[in-house]
Amino acid sequence: MVNRSAAPALFDAQDAFKGPYAPRIQAFTEAGQQAGFTEARGDAEKIAVILVDYQHDFVDPTGTLYVPGSQQDVARFLTWFYANAHKISAIYASLDTHLPFQIFYSSWWKNPQTGEHPQPYTTITVDDVTNMKWVPVFQPDWSVRYVHQLQQQARKDLMVWPYHTMEGTLGHMLVAPISEAIAWHSAARNTQPTYVVKGRTIRTEFYGIFGAEIPDPEDLESGLNVTLLNAVMKHDRVYVAGEAKSHCVLETERQLVGHFSNQPELLNRLHFLSDCTSSVQHPAIDFDALAEGELAIMKQQGVHIVSSTEPMR
Repeated sequence: MVNRSAAPALFDAQDAFKGPYAPRIQAFTEAGQQAGFTEARGDAEKIAVILVDYQHDFVDPTGTLYVPGSQQDVARFLTWFYANAHKISAIYASLDTHLPFQIFYSSWWKNPQTGEHPQPYTTITVDDVTNMKWVPVFQPDWSVRYVHQLQQQARKDLMVWPYHTMEGTLGHMLVAPISEAIAWHSAARNTQPTYVVKGRTIRTEFYGIFGAEIPDPEDLESGLNVTLLNAVMKHDRVYVAGEAKSHCVLETERQLVGHFSNQPELLNRLHFLSDCTSSVQHPAIDFDALAEGELAIMKQQGVHIVSSTEPMR
């Protein structure tokens, strides 16, 4: 249950199901100023929350890449967040951000015989590019090499996605209840949120918030952001939630676990909010089962898999 002595009177978990509306930043900021919390900089135990891509295109049913269950995820997260906000020192919120021509969009590829572009959710494999089933419209040498590297280094095929979270669109915005919660917390604890913009690297995919799938030597933004990794892991505990569990959330966890794999005491700081995230649904691929398999391995490495209903220890 929400601690109503802390949560603003305006808060209603059902707002997660309302669809797009203008976030009430002024009202939530004023409520935060009246919360009576201590400043975050004085916390003896520093706790960070990573919010991965809680954006309209993923969370709203009208979104172009809607993740089923994501509205419920947001409602559960907000209930947990307001109950524990007095302990939360910092928020890192990512924004998946895309442009019209990127390597994972249909506009980048075509069938040389028919001239047709691939449909969303098409996988482009090494065999496809070798046999010229799909050929790149842009950057041909890099694009073919990228598909090979993706399979070799990340053990993945290239997925063609629907256009989503396009910069400047409604789909790109954080859903309003999340923006309201961030504004309230910022005022209540006198702490600035950190927004992480990712995904504008046109020649590579960028799921995890810390770096692209395959770094692009021509785009410095695509490299692993070690500064951000270290800033996050300076906290005593780190909670991760967002969308989608099978992709951007899982890859964010992978990057954290991979970078700090030789420091088990740091992996023990990671907490995955398992009921505040859902997986992309694909007609032929069980992404959720794949994600659960990887999370089970991370748990063995020391990552805590927790529920929003569990008390924050």
